[in-house]
Amino acid sequence: MSSQDLADFLRRRREELRPEDVPAEATLPPGLRARRTPGLRREEVAALAQVSVSYYERLERARAPRPSPQVLAALATALQLTGAERDYLARLAGQVLPAERDDAPEHVPDAARQLLDRLDGIPAYLVNGRQDIVAWNAAAVALITDFSRLSERNVLRVSLRFRDTLCTGTPGSEADFAQQTAAQLRTAGVRHPTDTVLAELVDEFATHDPDFASAWRDHAVRPMPSVRKKLQHPRLGALEIDRHILGLPGSGFSVVMYTAEAGSPSAAALKKL
Repeated sequence: MSSQDLADFLRRRREELRPEDVPAEATLPPGLRARRTPGLRREEVAALAQVSVSYYERLERARAPRPSPQVLAALATALQLTGAERDYLARLAGQVLPAERDDAPEHVPDAARQLLDRLDGIPAYLVNGRQDIVAWNAAAVALITDFSRLSERNVLRVSLRFRDTLCTGTPGSEADFAQQTAAQLRTAGVRHPTDTVLAELVDEFATHDPDFASAWRDHAVRPMPSVRKKLQHPRLGALEIDRHILGLPGSGFSVVMYTAEAGSPSAAALKKL
């Protein structure tokens, strides 16, 4: 990731904050000019983070030296970043080493495989930090596809796709699903900055989906654990299901599950898988 990505992320998070969002005990510098935009001014963020205004301005212009961990922590607090955004900020600033790309198969914890098998009738698969699908259960194969027959690029496309003849967002939720996908790829990309497959998928999605392009430009990395989707299954017909993403603490893996509202036709259909 470039210093321009860091600058853009800081600017967008600053513009999201309003003066009324600042804690009461914090002191903002007095306004010397009319506020032209609803977000905080650069000098206000600098004051909250206790850094010089000139340094913060250079950060947003991608002209400052790499910030120290202490400065990053102060900026994260000033900008009220979430845990996911703090990690993303640190990686943008080069304070966390990118993950190595290892072509050897990853070790999938036995407990994770057991979890997939015990999710009887619930389609589920396991993804790593790069969003590779590394394990799955029979219900996921029946609902989506046989992942073992797909290439690396197509596995990623299947796991992340959100608008084609198979799977779409429910009315009004398309932007949510686009944001969830952008967050997954932003997080994966900052961990694997030299991964060409991820970069190509970002270009592909951004070209064909305006909601994804908007979420990508906004550096949307706040997790959205659940999104509702519609799916046209060749055997089960129309389904309305929720896609859940649950992290497995300490493993670097996440479980992606598909469920339906209890008692709904979609729930009854999933039981036929």
